[in-house]
Amino acid sequence: MSATSTSAAARSHTRSLYRRLLRELPPLPGPRHRHPRTPVHSSIRSHFSEQQALADEHALARRQIGEQFLTYLRAQRVYGMLLQRYNPGMGMDEEERVRLSARRVGMEMPVEWKK
Repeated sequence: MSATSTSAAARSHTRSLYRRLLRELPPLPGPRHRHPRTPVHSSIRSHFSEQQALADEHALARRQIGEQFLTYLRAQRVYGMLLQRYNPGMGMDEEERVRLSARRVGMEMPVEWKK
């Protein structure tokens, strides 16, 4: 394989990795072109722009670190989704959680008398 095709493949892989990393980040509240880059976006961008000036072996190591970070971000996203799915009462206060637990077993909480 020639050096040109190898470097083209490496650039293509790096671009793909960069896009996949950006997709895993939490979404911004609106269109990206209206908001300034977040510090995380800026850091990732600088990491990849520095990578173009590195030697092949260092660029390979940086791409591998990027792949590991991508795997970490993906795992965190899935963890958050599973946590929300299987622990629906996490965001509730104690009183609401007790009331819903009582309803689950067919009971109603008594109305408290307040002075």
